[in-house]
Amino acid sequence: MLIPSSANYDVAIIGAGPAGTACALALRHRGLRVALLDKAQFPRDKVCGDAVPGHALKALRQLDPSFAEGLWQLQPLDAVRQSRLVAPNGDSLWMRWKLPSFNSPRETFDAALLALVQAHSTTEILENTGLKTLSIDADHVRLTTSAGAEITCQLVIGCDGANSVVRRQLLPAPLDRAHHCAGVRAYFEDIAGAKAGLTEYFFTKDYLQGYLWIFPVGRGLYNVGLGMLSETVARHKVDLKQLLPQLLATHPALAGRFASARQHGGIQGFGLPLGGGRTVSVSGQRFLLCGDAASLIDPIQGHGIDTAMQSGILAAAQVLACFEKQDFAAGFMKQYDAQVAEKISRKLAKSYRLMRFLSNKPWLVNAGVRLARVPGLKPWVQKVIG
Repeated sequence: MLIPSSANYDVAIIGAGPAGTACALALRHRGLRVALLDKAQFPRDKVCGDAVPGHALKALRQLDPSFAEGLWQLQPLDAVRQSRLVAPNGDSLWMRWKLPSFNSPRETFDAALLALVQAHSTTEILENTGLKTLSIDADHVRLTTSAGAEITCQLVIGCDGANSVVRRQLLPAPLDRAHHCAGVRAYFEDIAGAKAGLTEYFFTKDYLQGYLWIFPVGRGLYNVGLGMLSETVARHKVDLKQLLPQLLATHPALAGRFASARQHGGIQGFGLPLGGGRTVSVSGQRFLLCGDAASLIDPIQGHGIDTAMQSGILAAAQVLACFEKQDFAAGFMKQYDAQVAEKISRKLAKSYRLMRFLSNKPWLVNAGVRLARVPGLKPWVQKVIG
């Protein structure tokens, strides 16, 4: 949809990924004029692991059960039934998760979420509309788009990812490599031993602050990637795009499995702002941050779609409270910070501490996998890591 040279809304959501679409769906039928902006035209690729956690579907189901059920019809899609975690010594831990989950390319999944917004709300969706600048005034927010159009609103919600323009302009801070993960991924088919319904995680003794993965995404295609703490990448001058194929060829549990595999496209990189390591403000006068823009990536597993959607729904609740009270001050917004801390960040903090504790102890990871083989202890181990 094209917008005129100027437009006025109650709420402007920047970014139409999982956080932004969940927020828009949570605001449907509330009588607010909502705009959802994204710099891209959908469907568009989003570089990540393509894993959609069960808690993401649970959050969507709370908005409307039919929303989550409809997503199971996506193609390509792979329903995850089992996971295999390979310790540095080569021992394996096999796990089944309680909540149903699936993998699907983000190009497919995110487009489906945006279609739900189109079908079930009056949100004005503005694709190919990047945010260039924004300023907070006493009684409104002023946005300038990449096309030079001007938008005013009462409240802006930054759901624009790891490189959030909203965050950079309103809460600028240098990159904290101790709380950031760098990742790369590529797509493959015909991987020996890879199976539909099985996600695989591989740890090495040299780089415990991260892992390598093989995730089936449907139609015989696999998302294969490597994530590592940015602090480690910088300290050891690691080139992840070079290290990934090296590990695929030399890791004891992977050697030979890619001999006949075919790669689709190149290896692409992305960044993940990790949650839980420190207190991060996610709001201010007339603005809120959600998802990756709020540093809500899980430090152990690296997933963030679930926390993005959860934070988008929490942001919508704060928006409604703001309009009810006609209070958009920074102090009132702290209610949102408190909700994010209670429902999301506290768990991420535990994951971050565990990640740092295990980061130089491959023997302990090996012991944990062995411990999980003791009858009755496997659920406890799985709860700790998941």
